[in-house]
Amino acid sequence: MMRTAVVTASYANDFERCRLLCESMDMRLKGDWVHYLLVAAFDVALFRQLEGTRRQVISESDLLPWWLRAIPDPMSAGRRKLWVSPYSLPLRGWHVQQLRRLALSRHIEEAAMFAVDSDVVILRDFDPASLWQGDRLTHYRKDGGIGERMRSNHLEWLAHSDRLLGIGPYSLPANDYINTLIAWRTDSCRALLDHVEALHGRSWIRAIIRSRQFSECTIYGRFVDEVLMGKGHAASPDGLCHVLWFDDSYARDISGLRHFMREMAPHQIGIGVQSFVGHDLADIRNVVLERAA
Repeated sequence: MMRTAVVTASYANDFERCRLLCESMDMRLKGDWVHYLLVAAFDVALFRQLEGTRRQVISESDLLPWWLRAIPDPMSAGRRKLWVSPYSLPLRGWHVQQLRRLALSRHIEEAAMFAVDSDVVILRDFDPASLWQGDRLTHYRKDGGIGERMRSNHLEWLAHSDRLLGIGPYSLPANDYINTLIAWRTDSCRALLDHVEALHGRSWIRAIIRSRQFSECTIYGRFVDEVLMGKGHAASPDGLCHVLWFDDSYARDISGLRHFMREMAPHQIGIGVQSFVGHDLADIRNVVLERAA
């Protein structure tokens, strides 16, 4: 079977969550895989603690152009960073994490890229090679999952992908491609970057960051469906991760986490508790240990 590139873009504030992810991966992920941790240059030394025979840290300085650089955010007394360039308004860390994942496709040989966010914990045994159905890769798609009223910026992300890919205009309801455990074909990701550069006559990063309202999952998903016409992919509505997206979904204590865990579907292999929701990491670790007992 082909080796899978498991890809996590992270940063210092999520280090302990990423450590828990790595522990769960080492216990539960089967088969032939390598884990790439994509971090800013100033976070490399911290994340080196997590390296091993199947895990390596890659600095964004090896992935992104020199003209995109991090500076202290003056509005946060230096606690956070902004990424500045001559070609865009300042970007946040979550923007740059998306760019790192896309850029990695031009630097690796593995046929599939399995994206796993820092705040995911793998709870069931899983071999990423099982995502292949012959020569097609299972691709998450929730048909009609985006409507007129969304609690996030899905409509802006759709409009951005219209312009970036030269498709559309989108119509509602639209397909949703966003999850915290998703697989991409590496060759399709490279083809996406080539397509954007040919269409816009500039680097794919410059084309993407003309607006700060972008989603790499939406861009890739629509490229697969509306440019490649699904070639090489098998769409599936079964998201592999049970995600807690919003802070008002469950009680913000360990009882709420237990309730959330009980709703994990049989096909899901892990949970994702978004770090901005505010659940304590110790509580997350405790409910994971309770489940394993």
